[in-house]
Amino acid sequence: MPAVIVDCAIYRDGRRTDGPADFSDALDEARAEGDAFLWIGLHEPTEKEFGLVSSEFGLHPLAVEDALTAHQRPKLEIYDDSLFVVLKPVEYEPESDTVSTGELMVFIGDSFVVTVRHGEGAPLAAVRQRLESEPEVLKHGPTAVLYAVSDEIVDHYIEVAGELQVDLEELEAEVFAPSGDDNGAPSSRFSATAKPTAELIYNFKRQVLEFRRASVPLAAPMARLAGAGVPFVHDHSQPFFRDVNDHLLHANEQVEGLDRLLSDILAAHLAQMGVRQNDDMRKISAWAAMAAVPTLVAGIYGMNFVHMPELGYVWAYPAVLGFMVTAVFGLHRMFKRRGWL
Repeated sequence: MPAVIVDCAIYRDGRRTDGPADFSDALDEARAEGDAFLWIGLHEPTEKEFGLVSSEFGLHPLAVEDALTAHQRPKLEIYDDSLFVVLKPVEYEPESDTVSTGELMVFIGDSFVVTVRHGEGAPLAAVRQRLESEPEVLKHGPTAVLYAVSDEIVDHYIEVAGELQVDLEELEAEVFAPSGDDNGAPSSRFSATAKPTAELIYNFKRQVLEFRRASVPLAAPMARLAGAGVPFVHDHSQPFFRDVNDHLLHANEQVEGLDRLLSDILAAHLAQMGVRQNDDMRKISAWAAMAAVPTLVAGIYGMNFVHMPELGYVWAYPAVLGFMVTAVFGLHRMFKRRGWL
């Protein structure tokens, strides 16, 4: 399975060592030594491909089904022969304002770690290299791998939350100052888009919701790992997982704040639009009232009746015109003082 297996190695006393090319023989060798473990990384295996791995490592069928199906919530499951953890790494593309999530499943058991990755986000090569440069950490076995992977994903949550905060500040400036700066340039990159502001806010809120679906459900598994009594987890690893849990709580606080601020911005924008519509309606009503006076007078004197007042006077026509002009001017002054125009 060369295209599926990203990396496969045996670690003895925290250091990578050469082992058999076949992962089945490598697992037997790691179990025989006792202080070694095998770490195999897979990327989007098929059911047939993963079946070879699951049968050799004795993975639970329900966990295997979750690993193949993907689209799982972050969770922690304990089985007789392994520990199963689902993590959802998050990536943010500022140019398209899109939050994308992948999935990373970690199996921990007797002398082995199996990581199954779905999506292009959060490759584990950098995590593996960092761990291999820290043998004092890696010699704690599979627990060290779970900690390093969790720490990397949660720390990236904080980075993504910071990027979203920066873009949200730009969006907020666009909502409350849409006319741009003094030079006529757009106030933010959101000004260059043709989408309505309400649509921009709603799309941004959907991205924050996608972020929340990845980070918030992870709180319970991390809190459980930070406590004692979790099988296949080193007894002295609780402080490290508590640190990860603290970072996760910080990321969740940030994303909750983003969501609340977006709701406030959307409400403020809708209220702003309501005020603008009221102003427009008042202006329209004012102009309609000014147009109604001469229309009414002209309509009355446009009727074809012989006996109408002032038709026989020479000054009647200019007097009517003067009355219409005076009435319109008076209405204009009144609406102007009230701020309708």
